[in-house]
Parts: sequence; C-alpha cells; structure tokens
Amino acid sequence: MHRRKFLSASLAASAVVLSRDAAAQAPSAPGREYYLLRRYFLQSGPQNSLTEHYINEALVPALAKHAMGPVGAFRLDIGPETPTYYVLIPSRSAEDLATLDFALAKDDTFMKAAEPFWSAPATAPAFVRTDSTLLSAFEGWPRITPPPHTAGAKRVYQLRTYESPSFRDHVRKVEMFNSGEFELFKAAGFDNVFFGDTLLGPRMPSLTYMLSFEDLAQLNTHWATFSGNPDWKKLSNDPKYAFESIVSNISNLILSPLASSQI
Repeated sequence: MHRRKFLSASLAASAVVLSRDAAAQAPSAPGREYYLLRRYFLQSGPQNSLTEHYINEALVPALAKHAMGPVGAFRLDIGPETPTYYVLIPSRSAEDLATLDFALAKDDTFMKAAEPFWSAPATAPAFVRTDSTLLSAFEGWPRITPPPHTAGAKRVYQLRTYESPSFRDHVRKVEMFNSGEFELFKAAGFDNVFFGDTLLGPRMPSLTYMLSFEDLAQLNTHWATFSGNPDWKKLSNDPKYAFESIVSNISNLILSPLASSQI
C-alpha cells in the first residue's frame, strides 16, 4: 500500500512539473489538452477478444465517468507489431492521466467489468506488454476533433510520428505545423484529428498526429493533393525549415476504430 501511494504521488508530481514546463515553453491556447496514447501489444488468439472486450466494456465507459473524452479506440491494421490496440485518452490535466490507473482501481463498477483482463493469470496473460506516451496538444490544434461520421460507413485512421535529430529541429517542425501546415492539410481534404508533442515516451524528441479518411484510396488521393500544393512547397522550402532534415524518421500506421471508439 505504501509503495502504491509513493508511486502515485511520484507520477502526479512529475505530471505537474511537465505541465508547468510545457506551459512555460509555449503559452497554452484555451482548452488545450493533454493526451495519453496507450498501446496494448498482443499475441494472436484469446488476447485479442479479451483486450477488445476490456476496452469496449470497461475502459471507455469508465473514462466517460472521469469526464475524459472523446476517447479513441483502435486496432492496428497496417504496421509493425500486429496485433496491437491503441487507446487515445484526452484530458485537461496531465496529472489525471499520470494517475489514471490508480483512479480506475478505486472504481468498483470498472473493476467488475475489467476483472477478466485486469487480473488475468500469468499462465494466460491478457497482453504481452503495454506502453504509454504522454503528449501535449499543439497550440494551433488544441483539442481532439472527431471526423464526420456517416451511418454505417467505415473510416481509416492514419497515425504518424515524426522523430527529429535534435530538440532544435523538433521545435522547428512543431512551428511548421503552427505556421500553416494545419491549413494545408485541411485544403487537401484531410480530417485532422489531433496533434501532440511528446512529453514522456520512447524515441524523443518526437511529435504524433492523427488524420482520418473514408478509405485508403482517399488517403492516397489527398496526400497527392497535399504534396502538389505550391503553398506546401513554399512552406517546406522556407530556409527556416529547410536548412537540414528536421525530421529523421517517420512512423506511419493505419488503424481502424473499435466499436467503442468516440473518434
């Protein structure tokens, strides 16, 4: 019990410091969010249905009780390390995200629904591993924007992570988004969902964002439109951003929503 209280307090303190530091570096827009992006790495077989049931029936409803939403819940369709599930959790408080698991453990309704997943035995674990990334919304795109939905229609989601070779280059890339790249995405027909700067997570410095499309054909068409836009060529050739490769690696994943996804 003492260890749990110490860990909870440590996470909360770290989150408060991160929130303060992020605010000092870039003034927050009204309503600017933080995001917890959690991945569940699975083995093919029973883990898939067990984890999907946990996300749909236990986690997303519990997050609604904590006023966290809209929540994104996805399976990885195209990318490495499949099967993997992703959950995107927004909050106005980094501290609430950092201490989320301890808060959920006090929710009897959640614990009852989560029991098969939460307490799976070592001989039949619910997942291989999980990891989490804590992000801060970009100043120019401060909140999650769910894409338009058509009844019965399926959508695809593109999750992209840009790593930079230095913190200077990372800051320049974030500035590039805030200096016109959002508008160029919208002009190309993209549905922009979220943009986040990594505060805690692997392979920093990095940023992650999500786009949505009706299907893969539309994804390819819209990217071709974006690439051919003369305003994009002008922005990307600006000496402020083109003095070197400010993005050193790109992760590009294709996801589909689970039944409980609110995005």
